[in-house]
This record gives sequence, structure tokens and C-alpha cells, in this order.
Amino acid sequence: MAQVLEFKLPDLGEGLTEAEIVRWLVGVGDVVAIDQPVVEVETAKAMVEVPCPYGGVVTARYGEEGTELPVGAPLLTVAVGGTGAPEELAEAAPGAAPTVGETAAGSAVSSEHSGNVLVGYGTAEPAARRRRVRHESHAVAKAPAPAPAAAPAAVAAPAPATAAVSGHEGPVPVISPLVRKLARDRGIDLREVRGSGPEGLILRADVELAIAVLERPVAAPAPAPAAAPAAVLSPAVASAGERVPLRGVRGAVADKLSRSRTEIPDATCWVDADATELMAARAAMNAAGGPKISLLALLARICVHALARFPELNSTVDMAAREIVRLPAVHLGFAAQTPRGLVVPVVKDAGTRTAEALTAEFARLTEAARESALTPADLTGGTFTLNNYGVFGVDGSTPIINHPEAAMLGVGRIIPKPWVHQGELAVRQVVQLSLTFDHRVCDGGTAGGFLRYVADCVEQPAVLLRTL
Repeated sequence: MAQVLEFKLPDLGEGLTEAEIVRWLVGVGDVVAIDQPVVEVETAKAMVEVPCPYGGVVTARYGEEGTELPVGAPLLTVAVGGTGAPEELAEAAPGAAPTVGETAAGSAVSSEHSGNVLVGYGTAEPAARRRRVRHESHAVAKAPAPAPAAAPAAVAAPAPATAAVSGHEGPVPVISPLVRKLARDRGIDLREVRGSGPEGLILRADVELAIAVLERPVAAPAPAPAAAPAAVLSPAVASAGERVPLRGVRGAVADKLSRSRTEIPDATCWVDADATELMAARAAMNAAGGPKISLLALLARICVHALARFPELNSTVDMAAREIVRLPAVHLGFAAQTPRGLVVPVVKDAGTRTAEALTAEFARLTEAARESALTPADLTGGTFTLNNYGVFGVDGSTPIINHPEAAMLGVGRIIPKPWVHQGELAVRQVVQLSLTFDHRVCDGGTAGGFLRYVADCVEQPAVLLRTL
């Protein structure tokens, strides 16, 4: 006799409380295997395929594509066990009451349940026989307070370290599909990771620690500002125009930028620079053979060297402790426009990469962004952002800082302009550079010094040879 189990939208982690259905991967009547992805959802941070912990026949789906569901809302029902005969499936139709809250432990469907457990779901092993995982902590940093639910791309911070182990027996409790996808993308066997959560629950921090993701100090997020009173619109205004929901990536960007503008006292300075020599140097490098070097990679190298001279700008502000936290490594974010909106992928340890390696990483992350395949790890941990808005055909901008970073370098389009070169008027390749910075971490002299050094390197790439 088949039983009907209800699969609810699981806790996706990352402080997220809802997700939008983008695409159903199964239909009513389809047979699904244990841990088979059944729906693709979009959160404020990433696109993710949600696996179903049950194996059986889909008897109902809840929510059309484009619908936003809260965590805990029903996604689908699955008939498990039995022979799969039509009469059994008819009894397990959507009208039949599913056995909500029932675990597979000790039931006839125990073999139809995943051992890789999502939060809120049982295991294939009776609770009394579960192997309690002994937690061995080696504190490396104090975990920050949880970020607000809508805030994307905050600086990643390690949770208390947990040692990777081998020979882990029994089911693997995992907090969310996002964590499982992160582990799968990085080739991590979750059975080799010891969870730091209750009952050995594997958190994202455990996976990040296992793959040696960032371990550095982090600013505690400042308290969210008090909500402003809702604007009162006249009936005529309220009924006019198209209303576009602020959700998913667009909603996350709105919250992120609002927080940045509210919390960070930013200022902007800019300068025009003659990029003719930099363009010539790139052409010569690419003419020498081998992989092509992108202009963005050369600008990234310049940023890294400038930040080594002006470390104040590679920092974050911890207002709770009233401290400026200067970060030891440069994790370079770059703005990328995608069909889903603006995202900021992060090149980790940019200071240790060559121009060729940077070119490859920029290309990989840009392609992943276009395919909506970026992982949460790809979008977190940035310490400084490089914004090449020149690709949109504009010369200048005053961008908003990517909170909780302290600065952003903007690069306009490079175009031929009249320029005085060696005492004579000539047509040169000119670019406008802008630096938006958090005035709490430095004064105008430091910001101006950074920007002037960047401009000098653009005008005379040989300046970089001093640091090689």
C-alpha cells in the first residue's frame, strides 16, 4: 500500500525565508528517485535545484512557475512504497491526506527516503540508532551575528572550526540544498565533513571550512535601521502604473544598496588618465602568444598593487566594536550584468594570481553569472570591488559601495580624446577613473593617493615593475 508524503520547501539556509519557483523539473505522475532535483527556485542569493528526499511517484505539485513560497510551504506530494499499481496511485491522489510530519524511520517507506537529510525531514534510520556525532571544536574566530535576511554577498566568516573526518557512518544531516550544492560543486563528500550543528547537522560554515574558504576577521553587521513609515499614496496614484515586485535578486540588490547608502558615509573622487600605454602593453602581451589577457585582468593587477600601498581601503568597519578591520587578503568583486540583474562575483585571493589566471577566473565567473550557475561561495567574501561601467558606453559614475566593503574603483569607457602628451596636443586613449570610498576608514589624502597611483599605473604600466 502506497503512502503519500508531503515535501515542503526546506530551510535554504543563508538567512533566507522564501524562494520563487522558476521551473518545475517533474510533473504529476512522474517517478522520482531519492535526492532527485524536482524544482528550480530562485532565492535572493542564487538559483538552486531542490532535491526531494523521497523516492516514488509525484501525485501533486503546489505553486505555478513564478510563485513565491515561504519556507515550510508544501512543494509536492510523493506516493512511496507499494507496487505502483494504478489503483494504488488513484488512492494516493491529491485529494488523499498525506502523512505530514511522518518520518520514514520505522515505516514501510524507510528505503524510499534519502539519508542526506534536509532540515525538517527524517532519516532512513530509527532515531534511537542514529550515531551521535561527537563535536570537536577548534575556535578560530568568533562567528558574526546573523546578517539580515535580504542582504546578499556579505563578507563570509568562518564558524567554529570542525575537523573533517573519514568513515562517517549513518545518514548525513545537511542544513539546506544550497549547502549540498556548494559541497557538490567543490567535490566535497559530505560524509567526510563533521557538522557543528545540533545532532551533527552540517552547516555551510562546516563545508566552507573543509575546503579552506576564507578565514579572517569580519565586522559584525550593524543593526538594521528602523523601518521608515510607509508612504501614503492617493487613490489615483496608487491605481496608476505597473507594480513590479521587489523580490529575488532585484529585491536583494535594493536592500543591499539601501543599507549601504544608509550606513556608509561615502565620498567620490575621480581623475582622467591616458590609457594609451596600457592598451599598447596589453596588445604586445597578446601578440606574444599564449592565452589572451583581458583589460579587466590588468586593471585588477593594478588594484591589488594599489591596495598593498593603501591598505586602509581593503577593510571593513565594525561599528559595534568601533573598529576598522583591515583585511589581510584581497578578494576582488566585479560588477556583472546578467539577465537576472546585477551580481558581484568574487575572485578569491586576487593578489596571488597572475594576469593570465585573473583573465581565466573573470571569464569563468562571468559565464557562470550569465548561466545563473554562481554558487553562494562565488558571491560572498569580497573585500574591494572593481566596477567597469565603461562597457555601457558611459564615462563616469558615482557608484554605491558594496556593503560591507570600504571602497569601489569605477572605470569608464576608453575613447580617443585630445590630450597634451609630451608638451604637444595629440589624440590619446583616455579613461575616467573614479573611487567611491567609506570616509570612516580614511580621509581624502589616502583616497586621492590610491586613485593617483592607479592612474599612474594606467598611464605608465612600467610603474608596476617596481613591485615585481
